[in-house]
Amino acid sequence: MIAMTRDNELGGRAAMAAVAAMIAVLFAGSTVLTPLYVIYKQAFGFSQITLTLVYAVYVIGNLAALFMFGRVSDVIGRRPAALAAMAVAVVSALSFLFAENVAWLNIARILSGLGIGVGAGTGTAWLAELVATDDKSRAAIIATSTNFLGLGLGALAAGLLAEYAPWPLRLTFVVYLAVLVLVAVLVWRTRETISQPGKLADVSMKPRFSVPGEIRTGFVAPAVTGFGAMALVGFYAALAPSILAQQLHVTNHAEAGALFFELAIVAAATILATTRLSSRGTMLAALVMMIPTVALIVAAQVFASMAIMIAATACCGVAAALGYRGGLQVVNQIAPADRRAEVVSAFFICCFCGNALPVIGIGILSTVTSATVASLAFAGMITVFSLVALAFGARYAR
Repeated sequence: MIAMTRDNELGGRAAMAAVAAMIAVLFAGSTVLTPLYVIYKQAFGFSQITLTLVYAVYVIGNLAALFMFGRVSDVIGRRPAALAAMAVAVVSALSFLFAENVAWLNIARILSGLGIGVGAGTGTAWLAELVATDDKSRAAIIATSTNFLGLGLGALAAGLLAEYAPWPLRLTFVVYLAVLVLVAVLVWRTRETISQPGKLADVSMKPRFSVPGEIRTGFVAPAVTGFGAMALVGFYAALAPSILAQQLHVTNHAEAGALFFELAIVAAATILATTRLSSRGTMLAALVMMIPTVALIVAAQVFASMAIMIAATACCGVAAALGYRGGLQVVNQIAPADRRAEVVSAFFICCFCGNALPVIGIGILSTVTSATVASLAFAGMITVFSLVALAFGARYAR
């Protein structure tokens, strides 16, 4: 790492803005494909099952980041780890740019998941150290809200470019690469907060995740909440454009991107507006919200109604935001202090599985039966999970 003088480094709010921008642009890389899946499906001639697998393979990168590189920034420093994550994101974007078949897409998605996994963890810790006050919850709020903001902007920008600009499968990633480079420069100028960085060889690659026996009953509710929240996000990110085109007869790629943008903006606004709600109340509210959300998703397909789909998306944004924040906060509260990192890692594994597994199941069911039947099965699963988690949450609260 090239040494930098303090005169060249960003400080204060500018540093926080740079790290927040890094989190946003990394997460944008996971949803720039959302409006493009339909185009890729036509261009490469693959099935709905393959589409869902391309989406879900992203989780392999997430898990690799969690298991192998979860503590890398604690050792080598925030800035080197963040720049490494940005470099992986650049390679991912280049793979998408020159993709000629499904194998390229899978490799690019895995790299995207890896870059986001390392960058998000690094950025969240970095923000906590850059916050001038003792209220470190502010850092978590900034990180989660910019997470959703990045997801929304990625989908919206890709949808607009796909609909109104030439070369949708190329230009999107040219623009994204330019943004990555710009943000990487800002990150490079942001001050390091680890006083004595070590070497990569000092990083332990041993996975650490477990749930102690004394909190397993209490862990069920937040784990299922995280699973359900990320399942809803995964459903929209992977399958909403196909549903719009096939069931609602909406083929405009910009509208597909705007729909996910709505979800993300509602989620970010919900996080900012509900900071004073208790963690357990937030989690239980998310579980309740998931039931009408999936009911509206099915109704939108049955009645081919864009208005109902827009309402379902707003509900999904609220449920996802409350579920992710509430579940994570509850886990942090119930975890023993000396094993908190292990328990939080177990929570994230539940979230990653929720983001991938239901999407694959829907892809298989929609191929064998129909998209509406697959969505109905998804709605049933979310409803059952929500009721089970509500029961465990209420029992543990007593």
